[in-house]
Amino acid sequence: MSHGFFTIISRAEFQNFLKDFHPLPSETVRLSRASGRTLAFDLIADHDWPLMDRSCMDGFAINARDVFGASETNPAYLDCTDTLSIDTIPKMNIAPGECIRISTGGLLPEGADAVVMVEHTQEVGESMNGLGITIEIRKSIAPGENVMQRGEDARTGQIALPAGTVIRPQEVGLSAALGFERLSLIQRPRVGILSTGDELIEVSQMPRPGKVRDVNSHTIATLVKQVNGIPTRYGIVKDDLESLNSALATAVAENDLILLSGGSSIGVRDLTVQTIEAMEDSALLAHGVALSPGKPTILGRVGSKPVLGLPGQVTSALVVMHVLILPLIRHLQGDPAAFDETRRPTHPAVLARNVPSKPGREDYIRIKIEPRDGKLPLAHPVLGKSGLLRTMIQADGLTAIPADSEGLYEGQTIDVWRV
Repeated sequence: MSHGFFTIISRAEFQNFLKDFHPLPSETVRLSRASGRTLAFDLIADHDWPLMDRSCMDGFAINARDVFGASETNPAYLDCTDTLSIDTIPKMNIAPGECIRISTGGLLPEGADAVVMVEHTQEVGESMNGLGITIEIRKSIAPGENVMQRGEDARTGQIALPAGTVIRPQEVGLSAALGFERLSLIQRPRVGILSTGDELIEVSQMPRPGKVRDVNSHTIATLVKQVNGIPTRYGIVKDDLESLNSALATAVAENDLILLSGGSSIGVRDLTVQTIEAMEDSALLAHGVALSPGKPTILGRVGSKPVLGLPGQVTSALVVMHVLILPLIRHLQGDPAAFDETRRPTHPAVLARNVPSKPGREDYIRIKIEPRDGKLPLAHPVLGKSGLLRTMIQADGLTAIPADSEGLYEGQTIDVWRV
């Protein structure tokens, strides 16, 4: 039975299908391995942090009322009666007209509600009572200034980090400060990668006419790792239904997401659709997306797992990975903003030449950036065939031409997506 393209759907419609797949279950992970992962449940603080008011600066702990109106021309004078080291629990009180020398991170003593930076002070001699030194303060500060208040980072019983937070170094730091050695995180997706095509050979082999090395499985696996996926390459699968059925059944049993590279364009040897439909409890969701390059992309479901057929051309496969698959991998990890385009790392640039486009499809153009002193950089389109790696290597990023546009124009400011 032959299969043609289904009705081509928009990228947004295609992504809506992807969003229907549920994130993976949670697992407990050591803090040292949490970076880039997604928090499965709210992280609740079981104590305040900081535990007490602490200084943000080297300087003097004071009561802000004692330096009200202080300035370079009208300084205030306070008696410094003691020095606090960072690991000392203060047992003294600050009386009116007094201050205490304090280090960054030091605990504030009773009676102090602010810290004046050492840069705004000067020692001017022994205090009148002979028990300390007199400090000239040349700046008025407000209560709470230069102070980390108790519980300012986290309050006992409150949510310190909500579920869905993608863990960065700063979230690792707060978790450590609150005493969490392990976190409940969404599992990393296991991604099975199958290369399909009788024309493919291993990288170690020398191609003869009509044969090409398997490039896509290596580039796809590298991209999967970049978003914390766990790739497994299943090697080259022959273009026959029996081989594809067997390989896909194995990959479905062992992975959360399956990617087939090749076999997604119309042709007598393109068996991806038939293979998906032959699986038990399967459905073909989309065959064709209004995306260039990447139009012949296939989306199916086997059980609850997504199965995608990527174009065989390397540039097409890479664009589809960036636009559709990497967001899906983040989504499976519970990232609530996985498909949010505003999170793409983009930079403005000025287009160096006109770029035409056919309305009805979203075009992704490779861009080479030329820096310019004092101006936005120039964006040079890198044109070439979708089977050439050189265009992606030369490019610094991509820019999108909307489906309702006939192109971009020389001198137009565009957003370049760094990939």
